[in-house]
Amino acid sequence: MKIETKRLKAFLLDAGLLDEKVLEAAEKKIQKGKDLGQILIGEGKLTEEDLIRLQAYILGVPFVDLEHQKIPEDVLRTIPEPIARTHNIVAYRKDGNRLEVAMLDPEDLETIEFIKKTSKLKILPRLTTKSSIKNAISQYRRSLEAEFGDIIKNGAKDVILTMPVAENGEEIPQNSEDLEKAAQELPIVRIVDTLLQHAIVERASDIHIEPGEKEVVVRYRIDGILRDAMVLPKQVAPGIIARIKVLSSLKLDEHRLPQDGRFKIENSEQRISFRVSILPVAEGEKAVMRILVENSKSFTLETLGFFGEGLEKIHKAIKKPVGMVLATGPTGSGKTTTLYTVLDILNTPEVNISTIEDPIEYRMPRINQTQVKPDIGFSFANGLRSLLRQDPDIIMVGEIRDNETASLAINASLTGHLVVSTLHTNSASGALPRLLDMKVEPFLIASTVSAIIGQRLVRRLWKSRKPFTLSKAELQELGKQVDLERILKILKENKIVKSGDNWDSINFYKPVATPECPDGYKDRIGIHEVLEITESIKQLIISNATSDAIEKRAKEEGMITMLEDGIVKAVQGITTIEEILRVTTE
Repeated sequence: MKIETKRLKAFLLDAGLLDEKVLEAAEKKIQKGKDLGQILIGEGKLTEEDLIRLQAYILGVPFVDLEHQKIPEDVLRTIPEPIARTHNIVAYRKDGNRLEVAMLDPEDLETIEFIKKTSKLKILPRLTTKSSIKNAISQYRRSLEAEFGDIIKNGAKDVILTMPVAENGEEIPQNSEDLEKAAQELPIVRIVDTLLQHAIVERASDIHIEPGEKEVVVRYRIDGILRDAMVLPKQVAPGIIARIKVLSSLKLDEHRLPQDGRFKIENSEQRISFRVSILPVAEGEKAVMRILVENSKSFTLETLGFFGEGLEKIHKAIKKPVGMVLATGPTGSGKTTTLYTVLDILNTPEVNISTIEDPIEYRMPRINQTQVKPDIGFSFANGLRSLLRQDPDIIMVGEIRDNETASLAINASLTGHLVVSTLHTNSASGALPRLLDMKVEPFLIASTVSAIIGQRLVRRLWKSRKPFTLSKAELQELGKQVDLERILKILKENKIVKSGDNWDSINFYKPVATPECPDGYKDRIGIHEVLEITESIKQLIISNATSDAIEKRAKEEGMITMLEDGIVKAVQGITTIEEILRVTTE
């Protein structure tokens, strides 16, 4: 469903959503396959919801938001899942013989007529967003959770009957032929498929399959927190591990050494890559699978949680044709996502962007992405050396792990390239001693590094949340960890609170459990600090100053630390004080 550019432009101006200058600039970028609305959304000038609401108004069709709505199962299943998924249409309300359906294209009369005939109901079409449709369609799967449990229960029963057992009741060690046979058996295939599907539906980032003495525990990491998902009988463990090894092309008969592999699954919506690690433990073999959604939606720095001066400092650093921008933080803190977002901003036809990664987490058009393969001697250092012969303008190094890679990356930034990379350190200022530890000369760090981003991920509050104010004792306790007056000044400068507000009247928020969101949190957002390498910071680096001295100087020059950024987000109702302290307390 598309609305002609002239008409959409007129309504956007009339609604006061955008000015003529912005619209004319966007209009010049219109190309085949993309309309004005898509370009404005891509540039962050307009949200998808604003555009859809405007389209609904223009077409005279009611708009409905289903993004946070739980649909009754009997109503949802009025339209079969394959039809809903293929035609982007879901039933969400039924009143007598009237069925309200949300869709992306209310002009799809053929689908409306088909549902009218099959349901024998009067169909009332409503316009909605892609995220609303996605949420509604995911509820088909969530309602299958009980069925998943039955599949696993019944499947495990079948497997138990087929496993060879000695007279004393102990499991007989199996050879690779037995394991391969077990891996191909229908119950095991269904159990593993179910575990993978369930993890995707629950938005898990990792699956842990942990064999114990009497049972196998399956855990999912969701929004950074590990949660128990299922408990399976111990007898299914060899078959499940064998199935995962078959999918990952690993050795079935190797049980003493760790193994790493990967496999992919694809459907009409997305391509998902699983990075597999098998490790021998006391009770057998433990499997951990990292889930990577390769064609994940693109982000902007704003949606990742950057704002104010920190955001401006990043834009200033990445606009330079040479130098180095580093993202730091522990494993799983979103460093790679930040770098991909930076690359997305820089990705224009005028530049050649090359990456060397382990693994390639997102596929990006027009970017040359290379996967390291340490088992054949193709490391970050070797790959980076080869990339420099490929005439790149911008280079992304997945991670600086050793002295050689650090030296090559520094030299690349000295010889006319913009280099972006990651380091494992606890703070932005901690990256500088880490580079010194890698035998990089202080004067080279000072002359190449433009900005260092420190980050963590915190869980976002769900829409149900409860406001509260901190007591004097709580404020006193918080004041021991952070300068509250400084944060109050930041809040007022960014117009997050009123100029007359003080800590007695400023609200924080607590999660509220709901059936859709049992712990009150959903998704994650970054808290950041952006250390700009100014002239005074350069002098400190050259004089081998400590990370504390560098951080102190950066704060004097206006840097907002991760903890301060987190408290700002807690005041905005994005997250909670508890979440901030959980990820920043060292």
